[in-house]
Amino acid sequence: MSLDPSLSLRSATVSRLRAAGCVFAEDEAELLFSAARSSAELDTMLTRRADGLPLEHVVGWAEFSGLRIAVDPGVFVPRRRTEFLVSQAVGLAGPGAVCVDLCCGSGAAGAVLLSAVQGAEVHASDIEPAAVRCARRNVEPRGGRVHEGDLFAPLPDSLHGRVEVLVANVPYVPSEEVALLPPEAREHEPLVALDGGADGLAVLRRVAAEAAHWLAPGGHLLVETSERQADRAVAVVADRGLTPRVVCSEELYATVVVATRD
Repeated sequence: MSLDPSLSLRSATVSRLRAAGCVFAEDEAELLFSAARSSAELDTMLTRRADGLPLEHVVGWAEFSGLRIAVDPGVFVPRRRTEFLVSQAVGLAGPGAVCVDLCCGSGAAGAVLLSAVQGAEVHASDIEPAAVRCARRNVEPRGGRVHEGDLFAPLPDSLHGRVEVLVANVPYVPSEEVALLPPEAREHEPLVALDGGADGLAVLRRVAAEAAHWLAPGGHLLVETSERQADRAVAVVADRGLTPRVVCSEELYATVVVATRD
């Protein structure tokens, strides 16, 4: 049962969050009230939040595309803009589609595909053990499978040439810009989920190098990138024989490259 706060507790909580620099203090307070079962638990959560822990790590979940996704400490928090990437993937996945969620983190994309695509066969992978444990909580109860390892390496060989939708939410922050990220990200999320190498495209190059071997004819690779990197990301996948296009959402400030195997 969640905490039913008094007016004074509500006001004190909002004030404490504001003092900690939380811009959306009122909204965060409501989430904390819904998650805390006692005043003592609320106080612990407030302390952790004031210490800079991401709100999603404090409450243990994130809302993503209408689902409540479990998010453990040390696991990459799914961003709202990534809902656009996943919506594009859902739109391309027919009933029974074979789908892969690379660099899956919490498994948010895989969970949505399983929930939104009738009969989908979904495999997810991540190199971080903490992410794999978390993703298994989100993906496997919905009927998917989660594998631990580097990109494609842990996937079953039976998926070669069969993947219709390949979602790869690769890290794309250039190494020298990681230090500019908000403390919530750079201090509490794994570096491997943030650092995209010198130009932010290092992991994308590795994915693109193998994607055609895994994709079915007409299958699609979808990756999130930044607006300023989009042209270079297009060139990376085109060099690997895929046919790319760029789709954007102004509302979510999201840029996605969709690359198709002919």
